Amino acid sequence: MAELEGLEFGKSDFVLLDEVTMEQFLDNLKLRFEKGRIYTYIGEVLVSVNPYRTMEIYGRENIDAYRGRELYENPPHLYAVSDAAYKAMKRRAKDTCIVISGESGAGKTEASKYIMQYIAAITNPNQRVDVERVKNVLLNSNCVLEAFGNAKTNRNDNSSRFGKYMDINFNFNGDPTGGHINNYLLEKSRVVQQQGGERNFHSFYQLLRGGSEEMLKSLHLQKDPAVYLFIREGAAATTFNNDRLGHRAVMSALGVIGFSQEEIKAIYQILASILLLGNLQFESDGESVQIGGVEAVSHLSELMGTGPDAFRKSLLYRTVATGGGEVIEKAHTEQEACFGRDAFAKALYERLFSWIVGRINDVIQVKDYNPLLHGKNTVIGVLDIYGFEIFDNNSFEQFCINYCNEKLQQLFIELILLQEQSEYQREGITWQHIDYFNNQIIVDLVEQSHKGIISILDEACLTVGNVTDTVCLDSMDSKLAQHPHYTSRKLSPTDKSMDFQKHFRIHHYAGDVTYSIEGFLDKNKDLLFQDFKRLMFNSNNQAFKEMWPDGGLSITEVTKRPLTAATLFKNSIVALVDKLACKEPYYVRCIKPNEMKSPVLFDDARCQHQVAYLGLLENVMVRRAGFAYRQSYARFLQRYKMTCEYTWPHHLMDSDRDAVETIINKHGFQDDVAYGNTKLFVRTPRTLFTLEQERATLIPILVLFLQKVWRGALARMRCRRLRAISTIMGCYKRYKVKAHFWEVERRFANVRNMADYGKGVEWPTPPATLAQFHSATVTLHRRWWARQIVKNIPPSDMLEVRAKVAALTALREERKDWGLGRAWERDYLANVRDSPLTSSTFLHVFKDLKVRDEFSQVLFSGFCRKVNRFNKSSDRGLLITDTYVYKLDPNKHNKVLKRISLEAVTGLSVTSGVDQMVALHTSNQDDILICLQRGQLCPKQDRVGELVGTLVDHFTRLVPLEFLPCETGGSRQSFILSVVT
Repeated sequence: MAELEGLEFGKSDFVLLDEVTMEQFLDNLKLRFEKGRIYTYIGEVLVSVNPYRTMEIYGRENIDAYRGRELYENPPHLYAVSDAAYKAMKRRAKDTCIVISGESGAGKTEASKYIMQYIAAITNPNQRVDVERVKNVLLNSNCVLEAFGNAKTNRNDNSSRFGKYMDINFNFNGDPTGGHINNYLLEKSRVVQQQGGERNFHSFYQLLRGGSEEMLKSLHLQKDPAVYLFIREGAAATTFNNDRLGHRAVMSALGVIGFSQEEIKAIYQILASILLLGNLQFESDGESVQIGGVEAVSHLSELMGTGPDAFRKSLLYRTVATGGGEVIEKAHTEQEACFGRDAFAKALYERLFSWIVGRINDVIQVKDYNPLLHGKNTVIGVLDIYGFEIFDNNSFEQFCINYCNEKLQQLFIELILLQEQSEYQREGITWQHIDYFNNQIIVDLVEQSHKGIISILDEACLTVGNVTDTVCLDSMDSKLAQHPHYTSRKLSPTDKSMDFQKHFRIHHYAGDVTYSIEGFLDKNKDLLFQDFKRLMFNSNNQAFKEMWPDGGLSITEVTKRPLTAATLFKNSIVALVDKLACKEPYYVRCIKPNEMKSPVLFDDARCQHQVAYLGLLENVMVRRAGFAYRQSYARFLQRYKMTCEYTWPHHLMDSDRDAVETIINKHGFQDDVAYGNTKLFVRTPRTLFTLEQERATLIPILVLFLQKVWRGALARMRCRRLRAISTIMGCYKRYKVKAHFWEVERRFANVRNMADYGKGVEWPTPPATLAQFHSATVTLHRRWWARQIVKNIPPSDMLEVRAKVAALTALREERKDWGLGRAWERDYLANVRDSPLTSSTFLHVFKDLKVRDEFSQVLFSGFCRKVNRFNKSSDRGLLITDTYVYKLDPNKHNKVLKRISLEAVTGLSVTSGVDQMVALHTSNQDDILICLQRGQLCPKQDRVGELVGTLVDHFTRLVPLEFLPCETGGSRQSFILSVVT
């Protein structure tokens, strides 16, 4: 049973019909067609209805869905049959074939293209160049063969007018390594004549409408098809083919296949020659016949690579060898010349088509294949051949085509019955005899030696004298009068649907077909004068010589009469049937739903006729004889095990057969089945539908249950994963912490013994969790390092060190030179070396101030220059103690000019340059602006840093400090230092 299709789409397999009747068969076929389901099975046979519209079921997603799947795992599809044939070939090393049949317009050509597309898509996964080349040639060959072998008919815009059988060779890996194409019975009569509303082969119109002006000029052609007699009938016929694009595609495909430019040119020279031949006119004066128009002869001889005289002679004369070896020339009558011209045109096209097929075979044939090295070479054959034809006027071509279908139908029935019988014997099931129509009697009517129609035709063709089609019909009437499947107007005088001496009728398996005997003998003889063969063999074009190898024989050597067209066709069909009989067959039966090419119209009568002559109803009966459905135990159990509690989800029985038997017994179907060695056989479709309905009911419940279990499993898996992640992360973090500690310990183990106490040791990068700890550790080390440095400094130098540290903190990156490298004396006024003339006076003043103001120490003293608001300066002395700031006048015995409480000082401003300018800010806005040196600045005597360091160190012990980049005010509770840039 095909998955994903409900009963609203009908039965996906005709074997499952409740009753096998034509009405139920057509109703199911029509329902599926209307629902867009164009494919339906009969067991392993695929029935395909032409949808006459584009179906979105052939993309890459569809190919992937059917690749490697069993036939019934997906809805019926052409890809499923293709995959089944490919798997049988690859797994069992079995040659297989896919036989596509149906009438013209049923979709056979499209089906063969989709089969080729699928096989190309699923092979060569390693993209081997040689395999890709073979695939490209096989795919592009379809385009070329369609152009030269297909034509528009009244029933089909792209009708194949030849039969095609393609063998695709595969290596042991299942990759295509080559192939071979056989063509059958090209309808060459179409070259010179078509029925009303039909066209000649596509290639002629593609050349005229798609060829460039330069190309047509070189071929002496015009663009208008109506100019040429052989294709004039189809010049105005509407068609879906875009001839311009078709010509471009053919030119590209010929290049891909490997045709050289000279060979492509030769192909179109022959097409042009045929068109020009059709326009040749013959003129007779009663005694001799001449060709009208010298220019036409010149153009034709140029295109064919022959001399004008030799070409003209081959059309007007026939060379004959007498019994004594004498060679004479016999002039043609005007009628014989026209007949010879038409025969020559048909032969040119037929030889061209066969040569193209041969060239493709040369490219894709398997060369130098050694089975010992490469394994067995297996084959998939694809047969796309004309279907049964019944026209208003049925001639020799329809007779051959219908004979071919009789042979294939005989093979179809025999193989289907053989498959059924073989399967029953393998499985140990008793075989039941099936009554079916055996069309061997019709095949014998056509091909039997000495008694068949082909033998009678050949005999008439070999008879010397004026043997006409009417004489041949009389011979058939006399020899076949007692045959139950043959009749004529002479044998059935009351049947007025036939004419005397014109019609005969054959009761084919697909229905009665009335044939017109007119033209049978001429088409069967298929005579072509040897003069034309020698003409083309002697051409200076190598491709033409290859097409006409029999022209190399001299006139006296050509003594054996060639086989007739009917005999040649019979031999090729017998060989084809023998080739198919040794392969495992897969069938695609194509049906044309209506004559209007409508995607919505389903013509019941038309489809019933096709179902009848394709033998589809008999096929269903054969398949259902005894048992309608069979499946291996493993696959049956896999599909229906949920319908029994003893087999779901797994059974504990000895074998799958026992489990299947349990399912059958549980539902009470034991009387409707039989157990084979490896398969279960179900007699009626109702049993299967009951199981399907119960399965369809249980599937949603099982899906929900499985979803619940699976989601729980996923949640538990995620939980375990998160726990594992957390454990791993914890262990890893602990390891990183310990590793950091170990590394720090290793690097700083001997810092006590280092000269710099570990200042130059590089700290390891800490993990993120230890960032704060790392910062604290670095701070601790720095403090310890500082302690180790400081404890070695004498107590007398500590005050200077503290001041320099304070200055460094305040002026770092703000002032380049601030006196760090020299000794700071602080009290420069008391230093005799600094001011020997005033030091004694200062000491006297200093003692008086200390007694009066009771300060304990001098923070800073020195000479300076005061600058007032009017930019006037004068020498002054600056004394800063721990309680007051004094401004002294050195010129008046260091008289105190101003005293400011140190608590009133709110800030200090200095510059970033080398000058010694300092501004002391007070709370009462009475600021002091001074320069710490008198006269010219002395090098290495910068005292700004000393003043800043001393004050900052002093105030650090009292109140917090603020360091600002610009001058600002403050309060008594704070001391602000700013550096003005």
